[in-house]
Amino acid sequence: MQEFDLTRRLAAEALGTALLVATVVGSGIMAETLTKDVALALLGNTLPTGAILVVLITILGPVSGAHFNPAVSLVFALRRELAPRNALAYVAAQVAGGIAGTIIAHAMFALPLIDASLKMRTGGAQWFAEGIAAFGLLTTILGGIRFNRVAVPWLVGLYITAAYWFTASTSFANPAVAIARSMTNTFSGIRPADLPGFIAAELCGAVIALIFITWLLRGAGEAAAAKEARP
Repeated sequence: MQEFDLTRRLAAEALGTALLVATVVGSGIMAETLTKDVALALLGNTLPTGAILVVLITILGPVSGAHFNPAVSLVFALRRELAPRNALAYVAAQVAGGIAGTIIAHAMFALPLIDASLKMRTGGAQWFAEGIAAFGLLTTILGGIRFNRVAVPWLVGLYITAAYWFTASTSFANPAVAIARSMTNTFSGIRPADLPGFIAAELCGAVIALIFITWLLRGAGEAAAAKEARP
């Protein structure tokens, strides 16, 4: 597989996160415009998000790995598959791309380019839901890479589609997306004051997923070899 330099990888991460957020925010605005039924609006927000993830991971995955998510980059750094310095650069590109995505969505719908959200999303249940959302996302990614790498775009898209509906928080599962969504006072927004709880829960869920999936997928032979190698 062709190796891409860091500049191109960062461009792919920024572009992918921008298009992801533009889809999340833009479809939320469109849904809210077309219907006052909250359930129908959520469905109109869910399906485009799952669909764009399949597209973006398929076309940009070979370039940068298609993280589009600081929690994913953290996990790959902890797995020593991404250098710490590069991981920090990935996160910066993701956050910048996410903010650009919000601006793009607002520009398409003739809204103020930046508009801090007033939508409250806080409390123990919401934080727990975000932890579960991130845990499930990273478990899906790591399990998919291990057993069926080519299916990862569909696995992630389908997981997020489901998680929109089974989590109380509607599954942000992504610190960069959460930051970007704090800048839109529309259907998909989150108050800036609520960001710390969401981001902490997402990162914790991702790290717990790494610990769990590492244990779960460790073959008996690998475990025995590691045991023998201990002094």
